[in-house]
Amino acid sequence: MLAGIDLLTGKVHALVKDRHRSREFIEFLKLLDAAYPARTAIKLILDNHSAHISRETRAWLDTRPAGRFQFTFSPKHDSWLNLIEGFFSNSPAPSCVTSGLHKV
Repeated sequence: MLAGIDLLTGKVHALVKDRHRSREFIEFLKLLDAAYPARTAIKLILDNHSAHISRETRAWLDTRPAGRFQFTFSPKHDSWLNLIEGFFSNSPAPSCVTSGLHKV
């Protein structure tokens, strides 16, 4: 599952996939891109997964306007700092995964 939470609204954006490669991460970024007005900066706090910095991901980001996506990376081994991790540990997330839900 790829997921993020909008800190202003509390809305959770999620994409359920079998894998977490660059192509799935780019698909998730496309969902975010479509969810927000074109002039809005989308700021993401990410772990250090290779899909987040891959050549394929960087190439796709280069097609977007400068500043559209802004990444901040959490320290290695500190996923507990990631707000979305806490959200899913305290919610019925397995039902989201098993139902095939793509957007929560």
